[in-house]
Amino acid sequence: MSAATWGLLIATFVACFVEMVEATTIVMAMGFTRSWKSAMAGTGAALAVLAVVTTIAGYALTTWLPESALQLAIGGLLLIFGLQWLRKAILRSSGRKAVHDEDKIYRDEVAAAKAAGEPSPGIDMFSFMVSFKGVFLEGMEVVFIVITFGLNAKDVPVAVIGAAAATVAVLAIAVVARRPLSMIPENLLKYGVGLLLASFGTFWAVEGLGIFRAGRHSLAWPGNDAVIPVLIAVWFVLTRVFIAALRTNAPAPAAVEHESSRIGEPAT
Repeated sequence: MSAATWGLLIATFVACFVEMVEATTIVMAMGFTRSWKSAMAGTGAALAVLAVVTTIAGYALTTWLPESALQLAIGGLLLIFGLQWLRKAILRSSGRKAVHDEDKIYRDEVAAAKAAGEPSPGIDMFSFMVSFKGVFLEGMEVVFIVITFGLNAKDVPVAVIGAAAATVAVLAIAVVARRPLSMIPENLLKYGVGLLLASFGTFWAVEGLGIFRAGRHSLAWPGNDAVIPVLIAVWFVLTRVFIAALRTNAPAPAAVEHESSRIGEPAT
């Protein structure tokens, strides 16, 4: 495989790995506390809906937009999405925001599950809905990553392979560990994913600016794909500058947030 293909595979794997860790924590809490059958049913329902969304969104984007417009639209969205990840990574690294704590999230989910009373016979709707929502919200980010990376790189199968491999890896670790996946350096991974999203987003958004030129052909970067590592380095330096500036006199971080329950903002 070429360097670009490997880059696509690694980027989708790492990004989807992070999202799957968060979804798995929620499902494990419901399964161990209330009902594995209902938690798995909610997970399956969420995956079915995500498959439909992926098919429709992928078809619409490839059918309705020319290549340069696709690059600009998806690259811009990817850049915005990546900046959200980097903003939180900067705040966490500078001490202005609490680090993401998977053990704390698991305890909160378990407490909520116990407070909901005894599980219902048959399908326990509490377990079903919490698992459905957790997998669907985190899965939407996976769908976004797979579609954006796959379409812009013109290699959706590789993006799907990266996402599938991440899913299998997280599930395998969860089955072996049988506890929250707090041993995974999630905050570091999120920082790295933010760098990848912002860098690829910048790369594709600039290429897509060709939509405003005569002929509407994509712009070409000097060195083509070889410029992506340079963009990653640039974003890394910029984030370290912000971290150093914010670290001075940083206030105590707020309590850990259960971000996956907040609709409308990426759970990063």
